[in-house]
Amino acid sequence: MSFSSLPGSSSSTSHPLEPYGWDAGWEAEFAPYEAEGLLAGRVVRVDRGQCDVVTADGLLRADTAFVTPHDPLRVVCTGDWVAVEPGGNPRYVRTYLPRRTAFVRSTSSQRSEGQILAANVDHAVIAVSLAVELDLGRIERFLALAWESGAQPVVVLTKADLVPDPVTLSYLVQDVETTAPGVAVVPVSSLGGEGLDTLAAIVGGGTSVLLGQSGAGKSTLANALLGEDVMDVQATRDVDGKGRHTTTTRNLLALPGGGVLIDTPGLRGVGLWDAETGVGQVFSEIAELSERCRFHDCAHEAEPGCAVLAAVDTGELPERRLQSYRKLQRENQRIVAKTDARLRAEIRKDWKRKGAMGKAAMEAKRGAHWRS
Repeated sequence: MSFSSLPGSSSSTSHPLEPYGWDAGWEAEFAPYEAEGLLAGRVVRVDRGQCDVVTADGLLRADTAFVTPHDPLRVVCTGDWVAVEPGGNPRYVRTYLPRRTAFVRSTSSQRSEGQILAANVDHAVIAVSLAVELDLGRIERFLALAWESGAQPVVVLTKADLVPDPVTLSYLVQDVETTAPGVAVVPVSSLGGEGLDTLAAIVGGGTSVLLGQSGAGKSTLANALLGEDVMDVQATRDVDGKGRHTTTTRNLLALPGGGVLIDTPGLRGVGLWDAETGVGQVFSEIAELSERCRFHDCAHEAEPGCAVLAAVDTGELPERRLQSYRKLQRENQRIVAKTDARLRAEIRKDWKRKGAMGKAAMEAKRGAHWRS
């Protein structure tokens, strides 16, 4: 298969891999491997220890056995730029180039390992269906992972044609904008075409990963951006808006208007993986309020002079936001503690300190009672 027959290829580009995100930075990173006679390529699909790689010579199938398989965060994944052997049967991926960004979630296993979903992503497009009630907590969870990855999140409200009243739609957009400070929120109808131009302009530069639950309309959205029916689409259930996994692997596709799209299977579980910075970014207004708290280590639970609790009392900060913030922080702390012995020791020490302080306060209270 020649490169010129691949989607997104153009004879006018200075390098045949430009439609897939190749730039001067990647060229410099790859220079040592080029000197060894290896081929540069981008991984468009991974399954069962092998991957499809788009190169200047065409689409190649390669084995990933040479890349460290024991660490789940160091396996080859969709979006990686790799150095591939020019020939051989089987052909091998020798290494991948240092990742600029990586979208990682926690697995649902008891071992709490991280799973890398996509690499070298510029935009994380979070698809949320308007066919069912908005789950703002889930949106915040996706946003935390997106911010932590290093990508710029975008929330796309799919199936906007199911909300024909513009006033109602504007309220839904406003609810999500409050949940996603600093993030573009785009209502889109793949059927009617509303909002697609706006989204295409956003994803037209760089690489975007498409995320969301099954039934969120990701495959339909991908087809609309690609301008053809590349991804299979299945009907969703009317009861809960959920659908089966129409996408079973992560696929990288060049968009006709520029940019690259990685489509992913619907994610049932969205566990955090060392996402402290991402959680802070999602709840940036809480971080700003925290600067006005009386104590610099305020936990925003019951401390005097807590600006966050005061904002909840006045209605400036919705109580739901604070509860969601606490939940994600606790979850992130647990997952980090499982993988960081030093942090476990610090948390244990903090628990003991707080326990001692509580015990001392109770003893002082009892002493004051008896003296009175």
